Amino acid sequence: MVHIVLVEPEIPQNCGNIARTCAATGCDLHLIRPLGFDISDRAVKRAGLDYWHLVSVYDYESLEDFFLRRPEAAEDLWLATTKAPQDYCQARFREGCWLFFGKETAGLPEAFRLAHYDRCIRLPMVSPARSLNLSNSVAVLTYEALRQQGFPGLLHCGEMAD
Repeated sequence: MVHIVLVEPEIPQNCGNIARTCAATGCDLHLIRPLGFDISDRAVKRAGLDYWHLVSVYDYESLEDFFLRRPEAAEDLWLATTKAPQDYCQARFREGCWLFFGKETAGLPEAFRLAHYDRCIRLPMVSPARSLNLSNSVAVLTYEALRQQGFPGLLHCGEMAD
């Protein structure tokens, strides 16, 4: 399993897309507050997220709260940031790894990035581009992590297969 950690996400549509990626891949979704949206049952139903029940969603008050409750995350974490010194192809994603993504307007906190400098990775892109959409970045890195693990538990072919 891959754990997706969103640190202070701001845009509900991005979180919805990421939750759908988690539903399709069996990944857990960890949300670190403050959130820019409501994740109550009522709000989720109103938004029409009919796959939300397929996702294990965990909620934390802060990064400190997260690491107090999930100390195992410190053992194999990867931080997605446009400021990373290496691209994601350098990473070796293991079973149970934790992929961290920052909020849309500011990314991950600088102190957090610096504390885990060697675990910061980026998606290559042309220099004028600032970044990819958060949900796209999550999808790319999630599928790369799962590819490296042999896509555990996922269907390897569709209905057109013989």
